[in-house]
Amino acid sequence: MDQPIETAADRIRPDLEGARALLAVSALLFIASAVGTFYWCGSMTGGMEMPGGWTMSMAWMRMPGQTWPGAAAMFMGMWVVMMVAMMLPSLTPVLVSYRRCLHESGETHLASKTTLAAAGYFIPWTAFGAVAYPLGLVVAAAEMRWATLAQSVPVAASVAIVLAGCFELTKWKARHLGCCRVAPGCGPAHGGDASGALAYGVRLGVHCILCCCGFMMILFAAGVMSPPAMAIVALAITIERIVPWPALAARATGCVILAAGIFLIIRATMPI
Repeated sequence: MDQPIETAADRIRPDLEGARALLAVSALLFIASAVGTFYWCGSMTGGMEMPGGWTMSMAWMRMPGQTWPGAAAMFMGMWVVMMVAMMLPSLTPVLVSYRRCLHESGETHLASKTTLAAAGYFIPWTAFGAVAYPLGLVVAAAEMRWATLAQSVPVAASVAIVLAGCFELTKWKARHLGCCRVAPGCGPAHGGDASGALAYGVRLGVHCILCCCGFMMILFAAGVMSPPAMAIVALAITIERIVPWPALAARATGCVILAAGIFLIIRATMPI
């Protein structure tokens, strides 16, 4: 008895089903992380009024009765949830491409390897937060100790935004943006096994951090717990990752950021 011939459509169909499942899971994770982020930000509203007319974020303070290790754990939990909400929309298309690449290479266990790649992606972002937190505490302590330093924060934050706009126009940005958009060939040396999938995710996360230096400057300058700043940064990152003309999008974003930073410098130095 003749065996049925497997068609190209038969080979692709399981991957399409897996891709749809990946999109559904990503959507659920995004909703959960976004809700968690806004809840966390809402529970930490307020802050300390500082010389210069700005408010220090609660992210750099301890809650009543809270230890510093407890405050650090709370910050890291908030940071990871926030990064998932901000980065998942731009990461998902790359994961879909990565899964398709694995499928076309004849790899098995696509779901587990794609999950490992996603987990690996957030390892560098977690490390970034672990480094940023103590540095933020040092800067916050200095601002609370010296009023002159605190008064200069609005201007310094505006200058940081201008620098972030300049960064968007560099070749460095364009190079790492390209690395963030495309999944590499998928063989045993390019993410085909479990350790390779995790390593691929880590490399992707590192490229993403190097690509998003300017956006992170904006996030910290505007306030790491600011929902509007997070939403704007997440939208800009996603647009750069999915539009057909990433270099043009980055340059346009850079010009907008530059204009905003210059306006903020003028406003900070010449109060209206």
